[in-house]
Amino acid sequence: MSKDTIVALHAEHQGRWKNREELAERMIALMGQLYREKNIVVTVYGRSLINRSVIQILKAHRRTRVLDVELSVVNTFPILEALAKVENIGTGEVDLGKLAVEFKEKGGDIDAFVADAVKSLKGNAAEVELKDVVLYGFGRIGRILARLMISQSGLGRGLNLKAIVVRKSSDGDLEKRASLLRRDSIHGPFAGTISVDEENEAIIANGNFIKVIYASNPSEVDYTAYGISNALVIDNTGKWRDSEGLAQHLQCPGAARVILTAPGKGEMKNVVFGVNQADILDEDKIISAASCTTNAITPTLKVLHDKYTVLNGHVETVHSFTNDQNLIDNYHKADRRGRAATLNMVITETGAAKAVAKALPALQGKLTGNSVRVPTPNVSLAILNLTLDKEVDREEVNEYIRQISIGSSLQGQIGYTNSTEVVSSDFIGSRTAGVFDAQATITAGNRLTAYVWYDNEVGYSCQVLRIAEQMAGVSYPKVPAEKNA
Repeated sequence: MSKDTIVALHAEHQGRWKNREELAERMIALMGQLYREKNIVVTVYGRSLINRSVIQILKAHRRTRVLDVELSVVNTFPILEALAKVENIGTGEVDLGKLAVEFKEKGGDIDAFVADAVKSLKGNAAEVELKDVVLYGFGRIGRILARLMISQSGLGRGLNLKAIVVRKSSDGDLEKRASLLRRDSIHGPFAGTISVDEENEAIIANGNFIKVIYASNPSEVDYTAYGISNALVIDNTGKWRDSEGLAQHLQCPGAARVILTAPGKGEMKNVVFGVNQADILDEDKIISAASCTTNAITPTLKVLHDKYTVLNGHVETVHSFTNDQNLIDNYHKADRRGRAATLNMVITETGAAKAVAKALPALQGKLTGNSVRVPTPNVSLAILNLTLDKEVDREEVNEYIRQISIGSSLQGQIGYTNSTEVVSSDFIGSRTAGVFDAQATITAGNRLTAYVWYDNEVGYSCQVLRIAEQMAGVSYPKVPAEKNA
């Protein structure tokens, strides 16, 4: 290769990059306008582009390579421009990526194409009624839920984080809790600004006034005293796991419904969004969002059962350690969990396999499960060893799951990777409930071994918020409409 060729390639790639940066910058303004004026949330293959930086927008487009889609802002910017011209359009979620791919295939007049694509979003932009939300507890899941809700507070998502309830531990408690929200060793710094209002005992995050209520149990709290009414309480303490214990929240003035961020006991509904969220009825006051592992594996098990019929199987989870374990050897009421979490692999029980049946009754009694806690702080791996009703081909399974992850109603629950180089840390921050690893798939006759990665903090928290949105009555029509998985 000659020197002149190298110089020319350098200039070509630099020019292409600068052009795409400029388009992404212009997209940010248009997307903000669409949201503010028409309450339209813009996505690329299910990933929101609202409040994203130039680099994040470009990376969101680059990610579509895993879906075998060649897509860049060069393709989506004209779609966005045409969308901004559409008049009398109502609230909705518009996927620029899918529309861009469809337009590349069909061609024609782009303004007419986009206007026709979004014609189902008729009427003026709807004013979203915000639902008051209270986080009862402010540990790992509580703080991630707070980050997610705050990041969406300007998106009309319907959830309004009004307060957190914690026990006061010591002087400087408020500043310490704000600091834990501000800085995170795994997920990095908070995206925005955080300050503390000591006088009013509140945290101010990106303009959101979040009252910190100090209480030792629910009976001490009157939410109406803080201007909170008809609130959705998300209990992330794990202290109460049955309906009787969680019903204490409903005795608090201003509280209306409860979500438990742990597997519920007894007859409580355990919901995995994407699988059985239709089971949530208006009269249901207490719902469990099941566990992170149950959320990670149930969507994949559902679609595999739909196509191949699962006869039986075993689920082994390689799970990051949690705060429930000890840093160094000390007494623990559970077997083995007293041994140092950062130094050992620890075999422990998991109810995730059995809990699958609560969301997917067709698999009742068909799965066993166990877990190995390992010395990593986040991201876990579920290994599904399944016996199916028919012989199965590796490439067929991988392509089937890939298609589910691209455009079905489960695209928010089932991610897909076909890289030979990914490791656990690559999935930190993943917002899908689980990510199917195609390279790891093993088949032999009617036996299938599938591997599913999951961010057991962020991925699970996103599932909790999807349930919260449904319980809050927030529903956004999608363009193009999703296909049932």
